[in-house]
Amino acid sequence: MSVVGALLEGSGISHSEDDTYPVLDYIQSRDALRELDQNNYVLNAYSRQGDFISRFHTSFDNSFESLRKYYSNHVVEAKLDPISSITTLTTRAYSAEDAKRINNTLVEISERLINRLNARAASDAITFAQRQVNTALGKAKDAASELALYRNSHTVFDPEKQSALQLQQVNGLQTQLFAAQSQLGQLQAVSPQNPQIPSIKTYITTIEKQIDVATGSVAGGKNSLSQKASEYTRLELDAQLADKQLASAMASLDNARAEAERKQLYLEVLVQPNAPDIAIEPKRLRGIAATFCVGLILWGVLSLLIASVREHQD
Repeated sequence: MSVVGALLEGSGISHSEDDTYPVLDYIQSRDALRELDQNNYVLNAYSRQGDFISRFHTSFDNSFESLRKYYSNHVVEAKLDPISSITTLTTRAYSAEDAKRINNTLVEISERLINRLNARAASDAITFAQRQVNTALGKAKDAASELALYRNSHTVFDPEKQSALQLQQVNGLQTQLFAAQSQLGQLQAVSPQNPQIPSIKTYITTIEKQIDVATGSVAGGKNSLSQKASEYTRLELDAQLADKQLASAMASLDNARAEAERKQLYLEVLVQPNAPDIAIEPKRLRGIAATFCVGLILWGVLSLLIASVREHQD
């Protein structure tokens, strides 16, 4: 017999009974019996020993399924205490050595089962998170490529900053225009025939054209910065969103790896399997008493029948 503790989760003591039931089912399963029955060990241990009634009879049915039913009904018993969540594993055999060996083996293969469950759960969680990272990384690369392509094809880096620079240039040109117009007005008022007037007019016309070009590059045309800004902003937002999704996916991957380590299940053996000092089955005294009682009843019934027959003959 051994006392197997509840499945422990990570380094804490929290657990779920639902995590224990797969182990209990596995102990009673064909796979567990197949692990035990290496070189027909279980078959020989229970078919060549014991009394005629309780042993496994290969002459009737020596199939593996028949052995599994015998194993499940007569060899192992696993009970889960719902209050303490401690499982007691009891093994019955015709020798103390066989009982202890089977119990030890069941504990070992149960631990291997828990390790496989841990590995599968961790692998699934990390694989899913890694797949999310790969998807997010692909989207981030695509968004960055689209933004770079737009910048190169439209000769624009940041429409908002470029617009601000263009507006500063327009303001400077307008200041020069106002100064030139003021100078022209003064000259025309004081000296209408001043030879500087034509050159000032030409200068004013040039500045006005420069202002029109600068203003048109900021707003007005289909190739203006204001028109480019909307598409650029959309692409930039897509790139920023893709970067945030990538960062979130990478954080989820790190969390999945940490959770895989922290939330592993452990099978804690509270009491190691031990060989019984004396045989506790079969219950000899109870069997003798039951046989005596049954025999006494049969003797009484037969006596009554015999007495009845004799009385009828007389």
